[in-house]
Amino acid sequence: MQKLIAFNNTTVDGYFAGANGDLSWAKDNKDPEFRKFVEANARAGGVLLFGRVTYEMMARYWPTPVAMQNDPVVAERMNRLPKIVFSRTLEHASWTNTRLVKGGLADEIRKMKREPGEGMTILGSGSIVSQLSQDGLIDEYQIMLNPVAVGSGRTMFDGVKGRLMLKLTKTHAFGNGNVLLCYEPIR
Repeated sequence: MQKLIAFNNTTVDGYFAGANGDLSWAKDNKDPEFRKFVEANARAGGVLLFGRVTYEMMARYWPTPVAMQNDPVVAERMNRLPKIVFSRTLEHASWTNTRLVKGGLADEIRKMKREPGEGMTILGSGSIVSQLSQDGLIDEYQIMLNPVAVGSGRTMFDGVKGRLMLKLTKTHAFGNGNVLLCYEPIR
């Protein structure tokens, strides 16, 4: 059975996206250890999952020459890995190796989890994270806590009804102040 991981950068005040979707606070790659982590994470296999908003943002950046110049390892993997974008409104997905799924998010994930593969990772995409969290389909939450407060924005759990109980399984502090927090749901 494939494992589903949700990976998100968050601020210390709990937002994965600031006001108007601002993510500029999540771009500190000057720390060599953190940079090594980002590149190692990009080398992992599996399928990348996105909602429309995150997909459109990623598809505008990763296939560009600027991305290849700034982040060659990450750009190569982002462009080569299979991707699925879940959207009821997107008409077509043009980024290389991307499949568009128009509906049935939870059913599609259940089906994919039963198939052989290297796993699946949701990058960003808070609405997908909250929907799949409610359905108990996420196996691990990887939260990169950034040492910044933005005051307002969106949490990755907007819309979750009831409690989502999690067990801390791993932590790692980086020299740039970021802290990786890994959790598994308590079922």
